[in-house]
Amino acid sequence: TAPGPDAGLLLTNFPPRGALGFDALSARRPDLIQLTIMGDRHGGSAVDYTVNPRLGLPYLTGAASLDADAAVNHVLPAWDLATGHLAAVALLAAERHRQRTGAGQHITLALEDMALAVMGHLGFIAEAQLGTQRPRVGNDLFGAFGRDFLTADSQRIMVVGLTAKQWRGLVDATGLGPQVQALAAQLGVDLRAEGERFKAREALAALFGPWIAARTLAEVAQAFEPHGVCWTPYQTVGRLVHDDPACSTANPMFSTIDQPGVGPLLVPGLPLSFSALPRSAPRPAPVLGQHTEQVLTEVLGLNTAALGGLAERKVIGLPA
Repeated sequence: TAPGPDAGLLLTNFPPRGALGFDALSARRPDLIQLTIMGDRHGGSAVDYTVNPRLGLPYLTGAASLDADAAVNHVLPAWDLATGHLAAVALLAAERHRQRTGAGQHITLALEDMALAVMGHLGFIAEAQLGTQRPRVGNDLFGAFGRDFLTADSQRIMVVGLTAKQWRGLVDATGLGPQVQALAAQLGVDLRAEGERFKAREALAALFGPWIAARTLAEVAQAFEPHGVCWTPYQTVGRLVHDDPACSTANPMFSTIDQPGVGPLLVPGLPLSFSALPRSAPRPAPVLGQHTEQVLTEVLGLNTAALGGLAERKVIGLPA
């Protein structure tokens, strides 16, 4: 049976109970799709700052000189982001299933399980099972060659030689091919293998570091760009916003909106760009209660009198 024309999706991070639980709601709407995001799979509370310590990541983050028992958190809410994106995929998959079968379903997604899955996919769990303790490596790229360097004008840059193409570009751009070959012979390793580059990272940094330190940022860019080197300068968020064209309306993802109560703001839209549809411009965030009347009348079918009664009894609030 095809779902009704008003079939919707319920996404919540509050465990619904009683009349708002999935069983009760699906008894009234068998085509209900509900996705419940939880902290852990048991329904317990969790956020990135509690999930990461359990995963052990704070003991892998930070400078190699730190004590083994020093914990270093980071500011990126990685599991919130990954969970949000997977939730969107799950809703699309469930909606596709409903279009084919007419059946709804309840999906649960735990923040902690999202993090554990990624830890497995990236090999952290397998490493521990095999008895390998991943060390802290500071700003080095784990598993290949990559680290930060200072230029002659004291600008910090990140340089990466992860893939074979990136590595060849870096070696060609710096003209250090003979020295790299000599180092490989001295160490008895094949530096074309990314794992061997990681093992030899200190010796390689001793080659590339002085080359970069002898040149300004502009000179480094002039040498790197023609060879497609994977690199970037470090910059503050302020510099990103005020000086970087990627974070401006020169990037079609961005628009300037007038946010009520705040003023003009540069905001991103959807990162996806579809060939079949024009890019939608971002809109201001709604003020509290902005869509209450629209939802209650158009979705729930309340009339003006019922709406006014709810407002008078302060059951709902409407924008001024």
